[in-house]
Amino acid sequence: MREIALSLHVLGVVVWVGGMFFAHLALRPAALRLLEPAQRLPLWAGVFGRFFPWVWASVSLILGSGLYLLLAMGGFRAVGWPVHLMFALGLAMTAIFLYIFFSPYRRLKQFVVLRDWKGAADALAQIRKAVGINLSLGILTILAATAGGLVV
Repeated sequence: MREIALSLHVLGVVVWVGGMFFAHLALRPAALRLLEPAQRLPLWAGVFGRFFPWVWASVSLILGSGLYLLLAMGGFRAVGWPVHLMFALGLAMTAIFLYIFFSPYRRLKQFVVLRDWKGAADALAQIRKAVGINLSLGILTILAATAGGLVV
C-alpha cells in the first residue's frame, strides 16, 4: 500500500508542478508574444478552466497520500526535517492555489465575459505572480524530498 500511496503522491506533484512549469515558462511567453489581449485573456481563462480541476485532484491526491505516508512512518515525531518541510510547503502551496482559484481567477473569468481587458490583465498578473511563487515552492518541495532521501 505504501508504494501505491507514494506513486499517487508523486503523480499529483508531477501534474501540479509540471503544469505550472509549462504554463509559466512556455505557454505564457508564447501567448504574450503572439496574441493580443482579446485573444490571450480568454485563452488563459480557458486554460485555467481545464487545468484547475486537475489541480484540485492533485491537491487531494498529494494531501491524502501524504497524510497516509506520514501516519505509516509513525507521525511527525518519527520523521525528519524533509517531511516537515514538505508538509509546510504543501500547505502553503495549497493556500496559494485557493487564493488564486477563489480571487484572481474568479475575477479573470468575470472580466473576460465583460470583455474588460484591463481588468482581466490585472487579474492575470496576480495569477502569474502567485503561480511563480507556487512553482518556486513546488521545486523547493521536490528538492526537499529528493535531497532528504524521501523518494527512492
